Amino acid sequence: MWKRGNKSKQYNGPPNRVVAFLVVSVTLVIVVYILLFHNTDQKPNPVLGLRMEKWNSFESVVQLSPTIEFRNGTDVIWQIPDSPKTVLFLAHGCDGRAANFWDKSNTCPNCVGLPEERLIVLHALARKFAVLTISSKGRCWAFGKELIIVKDIITWWVKKNKLEKLPLVALGASSGGYFVSVLATELKFSSITLMIAEGMFNQIDITENYPPTLFVHMPKDQFRQKKIAEYMEVLKNNGVDVEEIESMEFPLSPYVLANRIPGLDQSVSAKLFELFRHEGFIDENGYMKNDGRRTHWKEAAKKSNIISPDKQLAHYIQEELNLAFAFHEMTSLHCDRIFKWFESHMR
Repeated sequence: MWKRGNKSKQYNGPPNRVVAFLVVSVTLVIVVYILLFHNTDQKPNPVLGLRMEKWNSFESVVQLSPTIEFRNGTDVIWQIPDSPKTVLFLAHGCDGRAANFWDKSNTCPNCVGLPEERLIVLHALARKFAVLTISSKGRCWAFGKELIIVKDIITWWVKKNKLEKLPLVALGASSGGYFVSVLATELKFSSITLMIAEGMFNQIDITENYPPTLFVHMPKDQFRQKKIAEYMEVLKNNGVDVEEIESMEFPLSPYVLANRIPGLDQSVSAKLFELFRHEGFIDENGYMKNDGRRTHWKEAAKKSNIISPDKQLAHYIQEELNLAFAFHEMTSLHCDRIFKWFESHMR
């Protein structure tokens, strides 16, 4: 202890009890911090080797606030960030629509905001990409008159918003991927990304002016994997820059669904995980045994009284289960690499 008036007396530190108390207190704080903030499945996934963003990861960076128009008989939904540097056209898959990419709001009351679609848009806006989405007229995209309609809408929209000087890129998934591969012969894209789609390269003429093409696919779909390998060679042989990203399956864990789906409570997410394990929908390591579309999880969830999912919530959950199984689903998990691909081919 300190002794006033005795400068020769040295301070030898607090008693051992105080040191022990401080060590225990700091340790407890660290443990609580880890439990509260790090047990949320947002750590880098050891299987994927990448970070799985939470649905609200971009809240402090950008908000979804789209504009809706109806042109040439279809929905056109878009958003332009401040100082945009690129224009991105997004093409949905079969049974999809433009509204899937945007959250329901006062400005977009019919929007759906599917987990993977909305995260792709948020990634794009955060990187200063102006985003344009268009609905196909039918269940899937058509390759006749619809090509001209979409080409005209994109050209009109770019001119209307004075974005002609910006690079134009496109990402299409499934049917949208086939559509984008053909649309690239009608519009000048700086680069394109085809997701879970091999494209229509057996039906179009490929020249060295065809845009650089990135394939994002799921190797579990072996037929499509073989076709992509074949078409990558075709593109390379015609002087087109081409790369691929393989999207692999990953195990579910208690909080994955809550982290990926807006509005899904963590306790419900954990209960669903336990239900899936009890019903045998996942194996001992958390991997889906079947695609979400072929898993009777909705009936089990309703019977268990854990949750009675409405049609929209069921669609959200099923999309994430499909993604975990990794056979055929839209994915935002590789957005960093996808957008780096776009950015590396600006022209």
